[in-house]
Amino acid sequence: MSSAETTPDSSVVAENIDDDSKRVLLILDVQYNMLYDPPAGIPAGATVGPNIASILARARAAVPPPRIVHVRNSGDAGEPDETGTRGWELVNAPLPGEYVVDKRKNNAFAGTELGKIIPPTAEIIMVGMQSDFCIRATCSAALSRGNEVLLVRGAHATYDRVEYHNHGLITSAAEVEKEIEGELEEAGVIMLEMKDLPGMFTDR
Repeated sequence: MSSAETTPDSSVVAENIDDDSKRVLLILDVQYNMLYDPPAGIPAGATVGPNIASILARARAAVPPPRIVHVRNSGDAGEPDETGTRGWELVNAPLPGEYVVDKRKNNAFAGTELGKIIPPTAEIIMVGMQSDFCIRATCSAALSRGNEVLLVRGAHATYDRVEYHNHGLITSAAEVEKEIEGELEEAGVIMLEMKDLPGMFTDR
């Protein structure tokens, strides 16, 4: 069941959210199943996990802070992110005042309260997993709403891709991530680097 909630009391608040937030940090699917050691976890987990944690810490320290939204994928029974399992849990525990949105589709706006939490005028800084699924779909949906979308290179990731149409050859996760960056940049997403972290949540 999709929900928009604050922590720790898990009260649904989407109907009462003010619409004046100018900047949002959107953290997609940063769950334990993604950051287990490879091959269960993403190949770049040892780098991407700490990078995302650093971005979250910078956002929390910003004055004023951005609206912080944690999106959690809820998998079916037997999947690595099956609801209620360790793999489903968020790696970075939300703090009071931050939002948690549960989803079942790649596009985090689909079937959730996310559209009520993020105004269409807000700038969205996006991090998380997976580059070629939830990151791509949610970036595209946000652009279509009119949001300015910024994706942080080195703070999103995916798995190696098996090219079934090409004799089962493997495209490395790093190549897939770069491919998605190019695709999204062409669509209008602005790419940020980890070196941009000091000013990431200040007016530009």
